[in-house]
Amino acid sequence: MPEVRDPKREPGKKQFITEKVVRQPLTRKQVIRRGLLLLVAAVLFGGAAGASFAFSQSWAARRFKESSPTEPMISIPKDEVTEPTSEAETESESAGTPEEEPTMQAPPESEAVEKVVRNAIDNYRYTIEDLNELFFCLRQQVQNASKGVVVVHSVQQEVDWFDNPVETTGLYAGAIIAKSPQELLILTPEAAVEQADSIAVTFADGTEVNGQMKQQDTLSGMAVVGINVSDMGESTLKETEVLPLGNSYLVREGDLIVALGSPAGIVRSIDYGFVSYIMKNAPVVDQVTRLFYAGISADADQGTFFMNTSGELIGWAKGQETDAENGQMTVITGISDYKGILENLTNGLSAPCFGIEGQEVSDAIAVQGLPRGIYVLNSVTGRPAYEAGIQNGDIITRINDHELSTMKDFQNTIDNLECGQLIHVTVQRNGREEYTELEFQVTVGAR
Repeated sequence: MPEVRDPKREPGKKQFITEKVVRQPLTRKQVIRRGLLLLVAAVLFGGAAGASFAFSQSWAARRFKESSPTEPMISIPKDEVTEPTSEAETESESAGTPEEEPTMQAPPESEAVEKVVRNAIDNYRYTIEDLNELFFCLRQQVQNASKGVVVVHSVQQEVDWFDNPVETTGLYAGAIIAKSPQELLILTPEAAVEQADSIAVTFADGTEVNGQMKQQDTLSGMAVVGINVSDMGESTLKETEVLPLGNSYLVREGDLIVALGSPAGIVRSIDYGFVSYIMKNAPVVDQVTRLFYAGISADADQGTFFMNTSGELIGWAKGQETDAENGQMTVITGISDYKGILENLTNGLSAPCFGIEGQEVSDAIAVQGLPRGIYVLNSVTGRPAYEAGIQNGDIITRINDHELSTMKDFQNTIDNLECGQLIHVTVQRNGREEYTELEFQVTVGAR
């Protein structure tokens, strides 16, 4: 028979057997096992990813100090400028004018009783016990207010000539003026935070807690330090008092006031005294303020705060002046004119600065031909107004869309500005024959 050849087979080559391995299909049991393994792996990897995200988010919040967007802002209401009514004025108003005098006369019995009471008071001989009784309530007010006074330790790390570490500590008085759910806010001299590497605060019960500089004001020389409430024990927090902010517009000459903080140059000392004189509308940068003069001890550098007999904070020591007649007098800054700035500082915001000392053009002065507005007594060197070209003698009539006629208008306008904001300022400048209107662009600075 003839040989049958495979047409695909080439001559001279050997043919090999080829096989194809076919994987057997998975059983039902194997499918279920593999599904369970996949599910477990997914749960493990998902949990690890969630934990990693939570940790990284917490770390990032601590690292970059994120603040809660719902943290409430501290609000300090401003006081209206009011003149306190003297006792003589009150009696005069109650008596009425001559035309309004009552026709009925007091019964003789009432006059007799009043005369007896007056004679008894005039002839009464006061004793030491009576004096102690009079000051008993005041001492209680002072003891309660002392819970709102703290010691601020300013710590600076330095080295001596031989590169040995040296720690310098300064002690300053501080007054607790506000409280938020997260913080206690303390008013203290700027020197306590100016060059401090760390800040420690000691409360009335001796507890020491770390503090952080919240904000400072270089013009007034004051600063605000914050304390985390979570760092304080419950007993310390319970024994701590926030000093209520009073209305310094109601302070009168002759009022009894109390000095807290460092009146004797030692933190936690106290002193008593009377207001001898009140200077109204004293020009300072971007406002006018009331300054109180009192024959009372005070240390402005270490921090001395003043309260009225109702236990309210009414101001702090600005410095001391020597008078030939009255001797050394303490100058006190009233708190009411400062509340707008204080609200910014307690919220960690820089207080806005325009940079002039001014005086409003009153009706009597306007009659002489001066435009109504704010007369620039001093354009402070290096401050925004000076840098923009505003000069001494200019009269500021408008900031943005706000017409200015009084220093209170000017102060309120500045308080509502923001640092870095560009504002449009209109001034009247005195020329050879008349005033000329000029326009300036001023970038608001920080105090």
